[in-house]
Amino acid sequence: MKKRYFIEVVQNDQLIVFCPKSLIENKVIKRIAFGSNSMEVEFYPHPDKSDRIVISKEIQQTLQFPNLRIPLHVFLENEVLTIGPLVGIFTSGFTQVPERPIGERTLFFSKLLSVNKQVGALAFLFGEQQIDWEQGCIEGYFYHQNKWNKVEVPFPNVIYDRLPNRRSENNPKLRKVRERLQREYLIPWYNPGFFNKLDVYERLLQDGSVEKFLPETHPFTSFSLIETMLSKYGHVYIKPKNGSLGLGIHQVIYDKHSNEYYCRYQEKAEVNRLLKFHSLEKLFEVVFDKQPLDRMIVQQGIHLLRIDQRAVDFRVHTNKDGDGHWQVSAIAAKIAGQGSVTTHKRTGGVIKTIQEIFPHEKYVEFKEKLEKAALLLSTALEHNMEGIIGEIGFDLGIDRHGDVWLFEANSKPGRSIFTHPELKAFDLLTRKLSIAYAVFLAEKALLHPEELYK
Repeated sequence: MKKRYFIEVVQNDQLIVFCPKSLIENKVIKRIAFGSNSMEVEFYPHPDKSDRIVISKEIQQTLQFPNLRIPLHVFLENEVLTIGPLVGIFTSGFTQVPERPIGERTLFFSKLLSVNKQVGALAFLFGEQQIDWEQGCIEGYFYHQNKWNKVEVPFPNVIYDRLPNRRSENNPKLRKVRERLQREYLIPWYNPGFFNKLDVYERLLQDGSVEKFLPETHPFTSFSLIETMLSKYGHVYIKPKNGSLGLGIHQVIYDKHSNEYYCRYQEKAEVNRLLKFHSLEKLFEVVFDKQPLDRMIVQQGIHLLRIDQRAVDFRVHTNKDGDGHWQVSAIAAKIAGQGSVTTHKRTGGVIKTIQEIFPHEKYVEFKEKLEKAALLLSTALEHNMEGIIGEIGFDLGIDRHGDVWLFEANSKPGRSIFTHPELKAFDLLTRKLSIAYAVFLAEKALLHPEELYK
């Protein structure tokens, strides 16, 4: 772990900073910076040997530094000592309720910001309406000592995108905010968008290292395409290109003995349906009557491993860590509900650890396969998608032959697997890594910006 320093504020107006001797010895430092603010000060070594950086009240106010007594990182470059980093978490959906500033997502964000101290960063929440462009500052929401506080801070060193859905992501006003902060202020912005299923498939298909994990996938073009795929695989999945949470997924099955078609899907009332048809045309006429088929993809069906006659797939989280390397941060098994087309909890799915459902030998084998696939896929996505990616949630399957398949990659993965008691530690790990990666990006932007923008 990189060394961190407590920032102590003393009650005077001197423009002097006291630092540990080892930090400033034989170095020329003329300015101190926090976020987008910086000022000229004088630096002196500490009279004692503690790991503290002492600043005056005057310096604190000029830098707009919130004194939360959290040990922070320091970065030295171009005669400037930067303390922080200051990490902005950008989202939408703010309310007027002080205790619940972000509505039903308040609990998640309070847990996310609670890792500040462990990681050594000052992370805060903000939206478009909290930005003061004229003054170059933000009224940020900080979560400290179990309370939400609004504090005015400068623009951050790095921004973590936590917009909740595609609608907010495509909002023209929010898009302009992102473009302006990136273009005019050169602030690294990570996890910038939701993935499109077909786009992910087509880009990964060009990468030889991960092609073997990809089920055959096509945009919906005609019934003959589905007939061809049904004759090859026995069943296919029809999914929205931009869907999430398993919504709108249909499984179409062809029984070659009876020459009949079945469609398994979920109705709006969260009722699992299985209907039988004598022709594919009739199936589409009834089931897809008002659905925009040009927004759908058709994907090869996989004969998955089953537990008690119910299909099982796996959610694998990967995160970039504080050194900028991918690591697997969580794995869970998801067992489909009775008669359900997906393994989601809301359709009766059950979350288990993989140790719970496999004997030790199989657990070791499958864990290794899933981790290897997830890391290869993370690297391939990073190389083939735009923007800076810091976390991914993969939905992976293992078929009856033990081969791994990618069903979906999520740039803003849901967190329902962490309701399982034995996955709580991994919930904490994923949150810590999300902010630790921000520290890595902030350091890169300050010391080696050419590596971020190449």
